[in-house]
Amino acid sequence: MTFLMTPALWVYLAVWSLFSAVALSGLLRSPKSYSIASAAYWRFLCAPWKLATFAMAAVGLVFIAPYTGDPTWDYADASFMAVLTFMTAPWSVGTLYLSIRRRQFDRRTMLAICLWMFSASWSYDLYLLLRDGRYPVTWLPNIFASSVLYCSAGLLWNLDWRAQRGVTFSFMEEDWFAANTGGTFRKIVWFALPFMLLAAVAILSFVV
Repeated sequence: MTFLMTPALWVYLAVWSLFSAVALSGLLRSPKSYSIASAAYWRFLCAPWKLATFAMAAVGLVFIAPYTGDPTWDYADASFMAVLTFMTAPWSVGTLYLSIRRRQFDRRTMLAICLWMFSASWSYDLYLLLRDGRYPVTWLPNIFASSVLYCSAGLLWNLDWRAQRGVTFSFMEEDWFAANTGGTFRKIVWFALPFMLLAAVAILSFVV
């Protein structure tokens, strides 16, 4: 297949491909150094209310894709971007917050940036490049639009209730991945609604 791309886009593709390879190689070489690879993170992610809200958001994204009039949005990219966001956004958003707060930028920071960009942008770019034979002209606006949803998702699925502090973000606690207490969603629902409404408005805006 011949790809129709400007020289600048070839450079951009090469740069983000190399960045991704370096970031992911660190995870593959030493998975125990990254909490995203821990069983505790996946237990944290699989809380019933998180799975339920993810299912609703993913069904909405996939169902609405053919009705947006956007030729770059189909069942495939709507599906894999939703799954990647659920799997990585809570960890990436929390890790970047901790990196900024501690002023400690290391390989975990690099992986968090890579997972954010790959989930919200680069996977979309690569899929459309392979599907259509050209780099999508929407690659730049998609970064901003999808990053808003990605960040919102990361914050939503980090919401928690702690007896000592009330509603908080899990990544602000020492025991970030501690098991959620029973009835957590009832305690955080009013804080979760703004993030859920933002996602719903963003999705429906494509149709309108």
